[in-house]
Amino acid sequence: MQLASSGGRRLRHAALAARELALETGRTVTRKELSAAAREAAKALELRNGPRSVLSELVACWGEQEWERLLVWPSNDYLMSRTGLSERAVRYAFRVLIDLQLIIPKESPNGKRFAVKDLAGELVDAFGFDLTPVYARRGEWAERLIEMKQAREARKRAFDEITIARRAAEEALNALAEHYPDLDRSDLEDRLKALKARTPLRSTKAMPLDALDQWKDLRTLCEKAFFNAGNGGKECRHTNNNNGSPTEACNKGFPKKAEAVRSTEQSSEHLSPELILEACPALSDYGRPLPAGVAWST
Repeated sequence: MQLASSGGRRLRHAALAARELALETGRTVTRKELSAAAREAAKALELRNGPRSVLSELVACWGEQEWERLLVWPSNDYLMSRTGLSERAVRYAFRVLIDLQLIIPKESPNGKRFAVKDLAGELVDAFGFDLTPVYARRGEWAERLIEMKQAREARKRAFDEITIARRAAEEALNALAEHYPDLDRSDLEDRLKALKARTPLRSTKAMPLDALDQWKDLRTLCEKAFFNAGNGGKECRHTNNNNGSPTEACNKGFPKKAEAVRSTEQSSEHLSPELILEACPALSDYGRPLPAGVAWST
């Protein structure tokens, strides 16, 4: 498949595969529709700036002719002036777009790009690039963009869980250092340091599933070490001898003597009239003196 075509461009398998793509019968594609499909293709395939700019300019050259194929024929000089790329960069962009089955080269006998007109001056054909695959694969672009979005969300959740596990492990180690400074925690601290060095950054595109499992394990070990240190090295709760019901009164079971003391300590014999008058001066307003020695009852 490395035979040179008549225009000097080498034949590629991707170009032959893209030829199988076609528009619906009688379908007329507008420049706006083609541009939207090209933007989705660039996002789905994550095109770099050079190929993305060249594809955008090729789409802008579409004249909305009622043809079966979406043919454009801009020159390299025109694309260079529009994109600011060198001729070498433009040629490289063509190779990328062809390999990704986005465009199909349609070579003329002399390798030039130009439109073919009939006797009346109407455009009937052209030699240049066929953009039909960009629009014909628009369903593929939509599906791929959905998958990419789901992958980004899953990756974000994984890094969020790594952050939570890392902070919890560091907090457990700090608590051990504060409350139990004599406890040996060097092994856990070494594992924490090594795991930080191996964990990928959020800016990378790798899915950190292995790192997430390791962070969860380290968090469990650090929290377990702090828990066991608080229980005196035992993996169980301290003994609790309080078996009483929480709904019962707190003085249940106290000796009866407490009630007896409460009833006898305040006997009526020691309540003399003088003490009562001193406590309640308003009683003197009754006009009749209180006889001395009168027994008061409560």
